Amino acid sequence: MQREKLIIFDTTLRDGEQCPGASLNIKEKLEIARQLALLKVDVIEAGFPVASPGDFESVKQIAEEIRGASIAGLSRALEKDIEATAKALEKAEKPRIHIFLSTSKVHRDHMVEKAKEEIIEMGVKAISFARKFCDDVEFSPMDATRTEKDFLVEVTREVIQAGATTVNIPDTVGYTIPEEFAQLISYLKQNVNNIDQAIISVHCHNDLGLAVSNSLAAVQAGARQVECTINGIGERAGNAAMEEIVMAVRTRRDFFSNVQTNIETRHIQPCSKLVSSLTGFFVQRNKAIVGKNAFAHESGIHQHGFLKRKDTFEIMDPADVGGEESELVMGKHSGRNALLHKVQEIGYSLSKEELDRVFDEFKLLADEKKEIFEDDIHTLIQKQKFSEDQQVTYKLSTLKCEFESGKEPQATVALISRDGKEHKTSSSGDGPVDAIYNAIDKITGLTCKLLDYQVMSKTKGQDAQGEVTVRVQNEKREVLGKGVGVNTIEASGYAYVNAINKLLLKSKSGPVEGNEVSGP
Repeated sequence: MQREKLIIFDTTLRDGEQCPGASLNIKEKLEIARQLALLKVDVIEAGFPVASPGDFESVKQIAEEIRGASIAGLSRALEKDIEATAKALEKAEKPRIHIFLSTSKVHRDHMVEKAKEEIIEMGVKAISFARKFCDDVEFSPMDATRTEKDFLVEVTREVIQAGATTVNIPDTVGYTIPEEFAQLISYLKQNVNNIDQAIISVHCHNDLGLAVSNSLAAVQAGARQVECTINGIGERAGNAAMEEIVMAVRTRRDFFSNVQTNIETRHIQPCSKLVSSLTGFFVQRNKAIVGKNAFAHESGIHQHGFLKRKDTFEIMDPADVGGEESELVMGKHSGRNALLHKVQEIGYSLSKEELDRVFDEFKLLADEKKEIFEDDIHTLIQKQKFSEDQQVTYKLSTLKCEFESGKEPQATVALISRDGKEHKTSSSGDGPVDAIYNAIDKITGLTCKLLDYQVMSKTKGQDAQGEVTVRVQNEKREVLGKGVGVNTIEASGYAYVNAINKLLLKSKSGPVEGNEVSGP
């Protein structure tokens, strides 16, 4: 079967910009228009020229520069609006004048205060006037889904007769339901005798969260243009999201077997990020197609299936929308298979016993951190894989530190010696770290001088692991100690104990180089 073209009409720069707080300047609009051209959207609605001098100028500049796509400007059914739009579009390669006029009873009675006959007359005159400037004219009966069906049929028939090449059926207030909307489109196709002389378009708002569903239902009923925005931005709850419409049609070719789009989908993610950045409207993590979590898997069951075969839990390739590789998010729900995959991915080979120990430590760390990063995995592996041959005299058991401005810090430290006995003491110091180190010195009997102390973020985020490095001197010997943990004060304790163990080992066995031990 020959697939028909589904026209993608992008209104990010017009309806999307009407989203409160999303105002864009001319340079920003041009930047987005260029990205939309790369996406190969069929129509770019660049703005509402009569609304302001800035809007007029942005439509004008987009019309002058952008080639390939039709450039549309919005107008009320008034000659001054249409003239302004026509002037702004003078240098467009493919100009389109888009005219709207309220048709529902509630709008007729309380907004335009016109009778049905007057509405039809206004619409017909506006279309006829617009056709003097360009051949591509679109008409939108505003609030169509709350307009009486018979009157909508009459309006549609008359504007097509007057020269409208596209008739858009907008769900202006996000009121309709998919099955109901599909029936409305079918009703128009059956009852407007000249409907084949124009493209049926739909423009859905998301007040009930159904904008995309309503749009797709209309496509199945015969609509061949969908009006949408990047990231679904727009008035109130927004518009139908362009990326969701396009990827639904692409991914479910079996269901949408009679239509296709010309969208270059690999530009979807870059365009989404640009719009988000320029408007300041950040995309929610779980947003379909373009959200941070759209191609991320944390559940152990999902990760296990994904590692065996991607399509067990992924219906799209992130590369198709310009995204990076799918991500296995390492967190407390991750399983052993996902951890093993990550370990192998970063170049380590672990025995079953080593993996078991790393996995146990991984689960403990995952309870402290929202997300485990690659550097966290490195640290856990290094701790388990490279610490086993080092003889440890003391292990840090517990650490308690009290700090209050204007008072001397106090620390209580408990160490476990090699024979299993616990040694506990308290001490004060110039700061919390100094107090901890003084307490450790009391237990070990060593008098050490701290030569250097450094803290570095080992991973990213507010809950990042900090790596503490200390250089310690006892008599004429210097050693380096390291400790890693989410709590940098605790990591400082581990780093110092690590250095102490090296000093004790060297004092018994002579100069021996050992590997550093990280905290749990």
